[in-house]
Amino acid sequence: MSAGHPFVSQTVLDCRHPRALAEFYRELLGYSYRPGDEPPPAGEPDPRGEDWLVLRPGPDGGPGAAAAGRGLAFQAGADYVPPVWTPGPHRPGDQQQMLHLDLTVPDPESLERQRDRVIALGGSELYDRSDDVDEPLYVFADPAGHPFCIFVSG
Repeated sequence: MSAGHPFVSQTVLDCRHPRALAEFYRELLGYSYRPGDEPPPAGEPDPRGEDWLVLRPGPDGGPGAAAAGRGLAFQAGADYVPPVWTPGPHRPGDQQQMLHLDLTVPDPESLERQRDRVIALGGSELYDRSDDVDEPLYVFADPAGHPFCIFVSG
């Protein structure tokens, strides 16, 4: 980090239900809640889970994790509309996604395991390019509709 440049601390995903989306990514990525953002005991109110939550890499979401700049935050929006993912070239005026996450795995076997995990966690498959020799990948949508990719990075 340099005093002359800003630092990307986290990517923020808008959604209707921050707790549900945070739980999806917590399970998928193995991240931890920022201290204070953990879910309350069963049956207790969850005011933080209705507004804004942060996940950090690492077992405790502590200071070292924040310095990595790879956190995800989840912000409630009553008027949230899921992004639209369309494969292929785009024409002027087409509705398009604004941003997506790229996640990597080391090999095709890991890619297939992660595909199964995404589906089991409530995500959906948008595009299958797993047979591509140069860069096997899947495009998924999380439960709130945000597209993300998992691909083999060699």
